[in-house]
This record gives sequence, structure tokens and C-alpha cells, in this order.
Amino acid sequence: MWARNLLFVAVVIGVVVAVRASLFPLSGDARKVKFDPGLTTEDEFRATVGKVNDAFRADWKSTKWETPDGVKKQGVEPAPRATDLAVARRLSLALTGTVPSLEEIRQFEAQPEGARIDGWANHLLNDRRFADYFAERLARAYVGTEDGPLIAYRKRRYLAWLSDELHNNTPYSELVRQMISAQGLNTDKPAVNFVAATYDDAKKGPDPEKLAIRVTRAFLGLRLDCAQCHDHFLEPTWKQTHFQALAAYFGQTKHTVTNITDKGEGEYRFEDRVAGGTHKIDPAVPFLPELLPAGGTRREQLAGWVTHKDNIYFARATVNRVWAMMTGRPLLKRIEAQTLDEHIPPALDILARDFAARGYDLKRLILTIVSTEAYRLDSAAPFEITDAHDAAWAAFPLTRLRPEQVIGNVIQAANVKTIDQKSHVFVRLTRYFNERDFVKRYGDSDDDEFAKAHGTIPQRLLMMNGDLVDGKAREELLNASTQIAMFAPDDGAAVDTAYLSVLTRRPTPKERDHFAAKLAGKTGDARRAVLADLYWVLFNSSEMSWNK
Repeated sequence: MWARNLLFVAVVIGVVVAVRASLFPLSGDARKVKFDPGLTTEDEFRATVGKVNDAFRADWKSTKWETPDGVKKQGVEPAPRATDLAVARRLSLALTGTVPSLEEIRQFEAQPEGARIDGWANHLLNDRRFADYFAERLARAYVGTEDGPLIAYRKRRYLAWLSDELHNNTPYSELVRQMISAQGLNTDKPAVNFVAATYDDAKKGPDPEKLAIRVTRAFLGLRLDCAQCHDHFLEPTWKQTHFQALAAYFGQTKHTVTNITDKGEGEYRFEDRVAGGTHKIDPAVPFLPELLPAGGTRREQLAGWVTHKDNIYFARATVNRVWAMMTGRPLLKRIEAQTLDEHIPPALDILARDFAARGYDLKRLILTIVSTEAYRLDSAAPFEITDAHDAAWAAFPLTRLRPEQVIGNVIQAANVKTIDQKSHVFVRLTRYFNERDFVKRYGDSDDDEFAKAHGTIPQRLLMMNGDLVDGKAREELLNASTQIAMFAPDDGAAVDTAYLSVLTRRPTPKERDHFAAKLAGKTGDARRAVLADLYWVLFNSSEMSWNK
């Protein structure tokens, strides 16, 4: 009997020590983040970052603007550099959809200043959370947000394939080539689900027009679909026949139950809504016809043209979209251009040409963006941030978090350990169902994910009164708020730890003193209740809803 009691005591002590170690500075090598700067130290990489920085600095100097009282000025002063923790937070939200865990923050702060961000970015890009989250984000542009036709389209299989390819850092051009041209079963060749997602019962197969729209928007960053019913009213070189000729590349694509194939027979016919009737049209590209490969199926030819190293629209569209995913706002005015000659910011052109020259390495592109001076600027400054600053990227843009980022923040902050692929399957499943339920009730921006978002009253009520958010803050046994209440060495440390967990920053002296006073003299259930209230306040603060 005494042996079993001794074993029980030893287990309890072990658990207590483990929990406390996760709250405060770590010891040992368990679950340590590898802070490897990777290629960010290479001369060629630094040279590209330098060119981008020079382009932004030139814009800051040349920007013309007017003060509220009508004084004309030239040149804007950039905001100061953001703190390392602020950059770590925006990076984690952009790449994984959550804030850093307390476990990760402790390790991050243990690194030498000046070397943290590069190592942190490289760590996240090699973490499975990045591949899973970025696959979900990119898929919105590729296949939309709907589940699609049952049996004909396997969305989960497609997302798993896309995540695997991103994790393995398959060249982005190869990903796109497979999506446009692949043939086979939607389970064995998951890339075909890009085509299968457009299955139309009335057409008994993939929708060529919808595919033409998705190819040009998602991969070329162009709104050629404005010429679907009439000649384009902004781009005079785009006629209605250009759109129909592009759709014709999918005219021979057949869909049989779960199989996508090109039979080499059948032609695309479009309906003339003006003169009436239907007409056959041969496939053709709307610009740069010299880049079109001579051999292969029609879809293989189209894929080769889209991803050709000299098709600068492909590289620009990718950079513009990834930049928007990282900052919440595209480098161009919009995620898709209306014309071929839209003004291209010098920084975008530099990044696009480097992206093409380096083999369409997506992780390298992201590291380059993260390493730029513009990405690491603060969103606030000791002077007024004007529209001119925003337009010139002289301050980091403030944008609202996406629904899955909001709930990702809540779920991760309620756990002191990192929720990742190493977590218990029960923990991961709980997160999946919690996130799905929250996003459904919170509301999603669907395909137009870069539209300017505004908070709504139902969203605020869900955060303030919803069972999920309240439950993550309350004094449950395994919640972070309970563990902090039990193991923090003093009241100030408890407040610091709560702020780090939820907002990835330490409180100001005023904030620290205010909440420490609420904890003073509290023990047991009373202390846990105060920490739970603090968590609830931080979850519902406006700061938590933004990407700053």
C-alpha cells in the first residue's frame, strides 16, 4: 500500500513540476524550438532584401501628401521598428492562424536579440501548422469555400495534398501546373480536385468558364472575366472572344464519377447572348502567345503558359497574394488587377522577379517578405499615422483578424503548451470542432478574404457571452488561467504571464499595477476567479482583434 501511495505522490509532484516549468523559464531540451536563420544569412538573399528596402525608402521620400490644414508636404517618416514580440505575433497569426504559445514565447525570448525573428520565421515555415493553415487560405482562391459536389469533388483530400506539397516546399509553379493539367481519380491524384470543384450538373462536367475565371484570378491576378459577356470596358485589348478562347482550353476535359480526363475530343461552344446561338471557338491565350508550349494536351499547354518563367503576371500575382496574406493588405490596390498596365510598385516587381529567378520557392518568398524593413515596422508611431503613410507602407497596416485567427488566438492562449501536430489527438480534434463551430457563428468573409472587414454587434456578443470564449477563460482545471493562478510566484508575474499568453506582450506598468492589485491577498478559488476574469477581459479587448 505504501508503495502505491509513494508512486501517486511522485506522479503528482511530477505533474506539478511539469506544469510550472511550462509557465515560467524552461529547463531541459524537451520541445525546444530550433531557431535556425536558414538562408536569411546568404549574400544573395540579403541583397534582394536590400533592394526591396531601398524601393520602400525611395517611396517614403517621394510621397506627396497634404496635412489636415492644407499644407503640402513631400516625404513621410516611417514608423519605428516594432518590438520582437509584436513581429513574432503577427508572423504566427499569418503563418499558423494562432498566436505563439507561452511555451514558444519563453524560448523566443531566450534567444539573442537580433537573431530571434529570422529563426522564428524559419521555424514556423517548417512547422506542419504553416502548411495546414496556408493550404486552407490558398484554397479559398483556388476552389472557393463551398464543399462542392459530393463524390465528384474531395475537398479534404485536396487540402491534405496541398498541405503536403507546401510542407515539402514543392515549387509553386509545379503546384499550379498540376492543378491546371492533372488527370486521374480525385483520390489518387488530388490535384484534379481543382477542376472537379467546378463540376456542373447541367453541363455534366467541369465548368470551362468558371475554370477560366479561377485560373486568371488565382494564378495571374487578373479579372479577365469582365470580358465574359462583352468586351472589357477597362482593358481595350481584352475582347469577349479572349475569355471564351481561354475557357476553350477546358473544352475537352471530361468528368466521369471521380475521374478527370482529357479525351482529345469534343469542343467548347459558347452562347452568344447578343446575336444568339452557340459558336465553337479554338483555344488561345489573351496575351504573350509566344510563351505557349507547342506539345501536350490543351490543359498542359495552358499550365505551361501560366507558369512560364517569363510570364511575369504569374509571379506578380503570387507575390501580391502572399504579401496580402502576411500583412492583411495587398501591395497593389486590390488582389486582382483590372488591366495589364496597372501601376506596379517597385518592391512588388523586385520580389516577383526574384521569386521567378529562384525557382518559385514559396518559403523563400515568405522569408524575404518577413526580412524587409516594411514588414517589421510598428503599426503606431509617436507622430500621427496618415493615409500617406498607409499608402507608402511607412507603417505596418492594421487589419482585423480573420475568424479562424480570432478563435485560434483564444484556444492557444488557453493552453500553456503549443497546440501542434505533436499534441494529443484529442486536443487537436477539440480544437478542430471548436474552431469550426465558432467560425460558423462568428461569420466568414468567404472568398473575398481581403475585403475591408468591420466588427459586428453579433460578433462582439459572441465573444462576450459565448460559451466557448467564456469556457476558455474560466477556472477549469487545465486552462492556462487556472495554472497561472496556481503556480505564478507573485501577482506581477501572474499578470505578465496572462498578457504574454493572450496578447504576446507584457503589460504596461499601469496595467500591471491595476490587475496585480486585484490579485493581492487572493488565494484558492478567489485567486483563480480573478485570473479567469483577467483572461476574459483580454480576450474581449479590441487589441486582440487586430494584427498589430
